[in-house]
Amino acid sequence: MFFITFVKFYAYTIVVMLKILLRIYQCIIAVPVLAVATFLTAVFTIIACALGLSRSLGYYLPHYWAKLWCILMFVKIEVRGRENIDKHTSYVFVSNHQGAYDIFLIFGYLNHNFKWMMKKSLEKIPFVGYACKVSKHIMVDRSGAAAVQRTMESAMKILQGGMSLVVFPEGTRTPDGKIRPFKRGAFMLATEFGLPIVPLTIDGSFAVMKKSSFAINPGKITLTIHKPIPQPQGERTKEAMEAMMEESYSVIKSSLKE
Repeated sequence: MFFITFVKFYAYTIVVMLKILLRIYQCIIAVPVLAVATFLTAVFTIIACALGLSRSLGYYLPHYWAKLWCILMFVKIEVRGRENIDKHTSYVFVSNHQGAYDIFLIFGYLNHNFKWMMKKSLEKIPFVGYACKVSKHIMVDRSGAAAVQRTMESAMKILQGGMSLVVFPEGTRTPDGKIRPFKRGAFMLATEFGLPIVPLTIDGSFAVMKKSSFAINPGKITLTIHKPIPQPQGERTKEAMEAMMEESYSVIKSSLKE
C-alpha cells in the first residue's frame, strides 16, 4: 500500500514539475519569439500589401507564422482529407470554432489560399489588425443592417476575384467545446456565387486553448477536410441554401469526438 502511494506521489510530482518547466519555457523562450515573429509578420505583410502583393504574400507570410505558433508550443497537427480539394478551385470553407488555435491551424495547415471572414473588432489589435485589413480579409460589422450589407458586398468582391473564403459560421468560439448552431452568411455567399461548400472539422483545439483561458497546452489538433458540397442544380432557393447549411453542420459534427 505504501509503495503504491509513493509511486502515485512520485508520478504526480513529475507531472507538476513538467508543467512548471513548460510554463517557464513558454514565458522565457516561446512567447518572446512568437511576439517578435507576430510583429515582423504583420509589418512585412503591410509592406507586401502596399506593393500590391496581398494575394500571395498576404497569405504565405501568415501561413508560416501560424506554423511557428504550433511548433514552438508543441501542438501536433494532423490533417485528413486534403485530397478532397483542388488548390486551383475557389471554395467557401466552413468550420466549427473550438478555440483561438483554430486560426493557426487553418492558416498553417489548410494549404489553400483564402481570406478570412472575421469580427471587425479584431481591427483594433495593434499591427495585426491593420495587416488583416490591408490583406483584404473581410471584417464583419454587425452594428446595423447597412453595415452587414457592406460586409456582404466586400465578401462578394473577394469571391469575384476567384479567392476562397474561410468562415466560422458559429460566429464565435464555443465556451464548452460543443458545436453551436450555424449562421447563414457564409452559405448565402456560396449560393450567390455558385461556389461549393467545404466543411472543415476541428477536433482538439478546445483542449489546447479554451475561450476562457490564456494558457496554451501541448496537444494534438486534427483538421478534417471533407468533400465539397456542390451547389444544387437548378434554381438556388432559400430552402436549398438551408439544406446545404444543415448538411455542413451534420458533416462537421460527424467527425467530432463525443
